[in-house]
Amino acid sequence: MKEFDNEWAIILGGSSGLGLATAKKLAHHGLNICIVHRDRKASLDELNAAFDAIRSYGVEVMSFNKDALKAETIDEVIGRISDNSLKVLVHSIARGSVKPFFAEDKSATISSEDLKITIDAMGLSWHTWTKALVENEKFSSNARNIAFTSEGNTRAWKSYGAVSAAKATLEALMRQMAIELPLKGITTNCIQAGLTLTKSFEHIPGSEKMAKFTTARNPFKRLTTPEDVANVVYLLCKDEASWINGVVLKADGGESLS
Repeated sequence: MKEFDNEWAIILGGSSGLGLATAKKLAHHGLNICIVHRDRKASLDELNAAFDAIRSYGVEVMSFNKDALKAETIDEVIGRISDNSLKVLVHSIARGSVKPFFAEDKSATISSEDLKITIDAMGLSWHTWTKALVENEKFSSNARNIAFTSEGNTRAWKSYGAVSAAKATLEALMRQMAIELPLKGITTNCIQAGLTLTKSFEHIPGSEKMAKFTTARNPFKRLTTPEDVANVVYLLCKDEASWINGVVLKADGGESLS
């Protein structure tokens, strides 16, 4: 018997890393999966194979290779999801600029426009999607609203300023939604993932050095995996987690303690 029956998960940015691992985990427990992603044609064969593997769990899978920031994409997805059937929205969009704020070479610094785009994509879009789904009555009566944050929410890393601002935005949105959505049957939380080897992480300058340092300081002497984080998403979806609301839940093996 499926743990979740005829319910859906929408995963924004679910074609790799934390998002794809979350899709696999939730599908394994019976949730139908809707993934909104943005990928080039060259990677679609591999991605479609991953989607077929998810379908092998006996669930439905819908994918939209479209810009999650566009209103028409939101409208299209909403039109495909039945009312009161959305168990969880997972925000895993990783689209932003990793450049320093200031440098001798001014052309190498982040522009105000890049900063705005990063905050919108990785932060504000969570509220945009949540608002649309709430107003169209898509969430179920015991639903979850989850976004991925990182230790960069409070720490400064070279060239990470724009993403850090987006993560801080996510957490401010979380607090507000956590006090406004419970009477609609929705809890809102952030998961602070430990450093994970994903495609987006590899674009951060000095990522190899950062990974080596983090492995040494993690109590388990390894990095966080996408599956580690997906497990926590699943735990939050269980009925027993219905009283967890408005928190930043760390899934880092204790990495942030030192």
